[in-house]
Amino acid sequence: MKEQLYTIPLNDAVNADDECPFCFIQRSIERDLLDFVLGSGSSYMEADIREMTDKAGFCRAHFQQMFDYGNTLGNAWILKTHYKRVIGEMQKTFNGFQPGKSSLRDKFKKAQENGNAVVSWIREKEASCYICSQYRDTYARYLDTFFYLWRQDAAFREKIKTGKGFCLSHFGDLCQAADAKLSDREKEEFYDAVLPLMQKNMERLAGDVSWMVEKFDYRNKDADWKNSKDAIQRGMQKLKGGYPADPPYQMSK
Repeated sequence: MKEQLYTIPLNDAVNADDECPFCFIQRSIERDLLDFVLGSGSSYMEADIREMTDKAGFCRAHFQQMFDYGNTLGNAWILKTHYKRVIGEMQKTFNGFQPGKSSLRDKFKKAQENGNAVVSWIREKEASCYICSQYRDTYARYLDTFFYLWRQDAAFREKIKTGKGFCLSHFGDLCQAADAKLSDREKEEFYDAVLPLMQKNMERLAGDVSWMVEKFDYRNKDADWKNSKDAIQRGMQKLKGGYPADPPYQMSK
């Protein structure tokens, strides 16, 4: 099947022979977004972009990535106007807040329902992140592309069937998407292929980690490492996604 512009990144991810092609894609998307938000294009100086970042803010993980990226001035500009917005929202929330008196039963009920306006506002801020939001939109399109290629491209389907599978996190997303996007017959074929694939590759990772442990036995000090030298980071990735051994992604000087 001839590659289209929108299928190239997913094909590249599958061809990378990674533990999870969607981890590969996620890293690429997040780096592109960091470059966009803080890179040499100075999008943080554009009013429309800053309006969006001021409103959405950033989660803890992406603030850490932004700090590691290394653009001090860019981060300062983003924080300056974001703080202005947050303080304005906070003052409005605080001004309208009434703690109120309640019984023990009411306290439990309000805790369950998030009845505290201050708590609700803070939780809303914690759940909001510009990079997460942009990533989710792009990721959803890649899930669509995956199932388009799965249906239309026999070579792509074969690469998936003979590949290393996915991390558990992205595999969950893939299964959820499959249930929504595939017919009953297609779902049966899909799960017949990917469930044994995941089992086999989880066992492969478990074997690599186990052999790394055995290598610390003095009796095996001269034995071949086999595929276990990087088993820790690959094993962590397979369970939770991401690349634990990656150095921080930094701004190109």
